[in-house]
Amino acid sequence: GIMDKRVLPTLQSVFGFSSFKKSQEGIVTSILEGKDVFAAMPTGGGKSLCYQLPALLLPGITVVISPLIALMKDQVDSAIQTGISAAYINSSLDKDKASKVYLDLHNNNIKLLYISPERFALPSFISSLQELDISLFAVDEAHCLSDWGHDFRPDYLSLSNIKQFFPKTLITAFTATATKKVQSDIIQKLDLKDPYITRASFDRPELSYRIVRKSD
Repeated sequence: GIMDKRVLPTLQSVFGFSSFKKSQEGIVTSILEGKDVFAAMPTGGGKSLCYQLPALLLPGITVVISPLIALMKDQVDSAIQTGISAAYINSSLDKDKASKVYLDLHNNNIKLLYISPERFALPSFISSLQELDISLFAVDEAHCLSDWGHDFRPDYLSLSNIKQFFPKTLITAFTATATKKVQSDIIQKLDLKDPYITRASFDRPELSYRIVRKSD
């Protein structure tokens, strides 16, 4: 497909990179071509750019589902610093702040919304999301969906309803740890349609390994 003409200028002006890291380009292109994506990427592999850049170029809102409430504020702050209008909704927000976020969402003032997986289990929350124009769901730590995985979290299971409630919305699943079994489990549970699949190399050139025989 033709690479969206705005991609490289946005990569440069917003993120300050002149080229993509390995595997980022394939993910970004696939999302913009309207495909679901499964991506196994090492921590530090530049994952957030893979959904933040499309978030800027897609018409509606990108919803990021992240289990780490403690990190959510940092993620939002860093997105805002990058120049992306972002917000989060989780249990740490008081009522006033939450209703301010909903208002901003309805007024199309937010491109990137971070939520916790527990939220998605609330029918009232799903109804409020359905009133919005959502272009993309990015599921972070997607291995938490799989009981074959090392970190299964029951609160993730409600995410298997995304396609049911948002049949036209794209889903991108990210994980840093997925065996092939966990991978197919995630694809099945999220009901990803003919997804683009990428498994980035976990080789970290900046790390070197030495094995030394122990004396004594």
